[in-house]
Amino acid sequence: MSAVPEGRVAARAALPLLVRAEPSRILAWRDGHAVSVGGFLADVAAVAATLPPHADAINLCEDRYAFLVALCAVACRGRTNLLPSARTPQAIGEILAGHPGSYALSDVEPPSLDGRGMRLPPLGVHGERHEVPVIPADQVVVVGYTSGSTGQPKPNAKTWGSFRASTALNVRAFAALPGLDGSDCAQIVATVPPQHMYGIELSILLPLLGPFGVHAGRPLFPADVADALAAVPAPRVLVTTPVHLRALLRERLALPPLAAITSATAPLPQDLAAEAEARYGAPVLELFGSTETCVIAQRRCAIDEDWHLYPDVMLRPQPDGTLVDAPHFAAPVVLADLVELLPDHAFRLRGRHADLVEIAGKRASLGDLTRRVSTLRGVEDAVVLQLDDADATGVRRIAALVVAPTRSEADLLQELREMIDAAFLPRPLRKIAALPRNETGKLPRAALLAALGRP
Repeated sequence: MSAVPEGRVAARAALPLLVRAEPSRILAWRDGHAVSVGGFLADVAAVAATLPPHADAINLCEDRYAFLVALCAVACRGRTNLLPSARTPQAIGEILAGHPGSYALSDVEPPSLDGRGMRLPPLGVHGERHEVPVIPADQVVVVGYTSGSTGQPKPNAKTWGSFRASTALNVRAFAALPGLDGSDCAQIVATVPPQHMYGIELSILLPLLGPFGVHAGRPLFPADVADALAAVPAPRVLVTTPVHLRALLRERLALPPLAAITSATAPLPQDLAAEAEARYGAPVLELFGSTETCVIAQRRCAIDEDWHLYPDVMLRPQPDGTLVDAPHFAAPVVLADLVELLPDHAFRLRGRHADLVEIAGKRASLGDLTRRVSTLRGVEDAVVLQLDDADATGVRRIAALVVAPTRSEADLLQELREMIDAAFLPRPLRKIAALPRNETGKLPRAALLAALGRP
């Protein structure tokens, strides 16, 4: 498992079709109506005919089906979908500046972008089409940007061939679950935006290339999630995050029967996964990956600490993280995660290189410190980070942001003194109403520093 292949295996298929070619298959559920592959292909052709022929598009579509159509229409024009890490004017403006001639494509009135915004034409009015476009395997169809949780967002190009290969691995992982092993078509409801790589992989590419349909919405509140699940037939898969899963469990709403739940974007606590499996009677599959690699491993953390790599994915520990490689990668990728390799193509996470801090000759993990703060009585959410600037003694101090409505900062610090070394006590520890999580539950570093008053 630790060896990295010397050569590249081209991520090509004999016929790299845009979509699994069954015109009558239900691809999406939108506004209470089923959308077939044939109807989808007609929408893609109609939208593609309206797009600028020589420009890449920032895909801002909120409706998941509209995003799906826009993504494929842009690809059919031979162009690239640009996916910002956030939909703020600053993030969009930076991408527009970095891609001359690009424009923003939206299913609602686009923001004012000096004439570089375009609205998607009406969908669902173009009949059906059965001709399935072919996309070159080496065509870059998406450039996704990292979340910025450890610094500035970075672009990552994805070819159609690599997407097809990684999706085949996801399909295989789902097929091994008890509730989906005999299913011809499962239905996906996702709380994550399609612009995020996890959202693309699980709620866009699975319906395109696998035996899945998808609900077009992006429900955020527990009642909305329940309604979206009720709007699609069984078997159902809920694609979500730890933040959304915790909110669902807190509300104690009854949900329609689920075949599986997936979680990613942040570590899933074992007790949260176990509670979800007991409440909903479905396996909770935690997925491991990144914008750079897509999903490369999975586990049921309610019952198993070990991660299980997808076939042909290979790891090699490095001093600054882990080298990851697979036949469909253009080149090996170094992740900041530190791993322990295990037999049977498995591994355990041992923190992140950037997560380790050293103060006064002592070492600690920011992840472990965050976990300890989170266990304090009355703490609902927390994060620990190391500041950029050194103090008068040359030490980069630790800070914490905590959501704990019933506790004082002084009380929390006093309790924390009994749990961690004084060198790693957060200075400051600041109470706030809510952590500045983005749409996928991640915490961009710039937002954390702003919450601490350190822009």
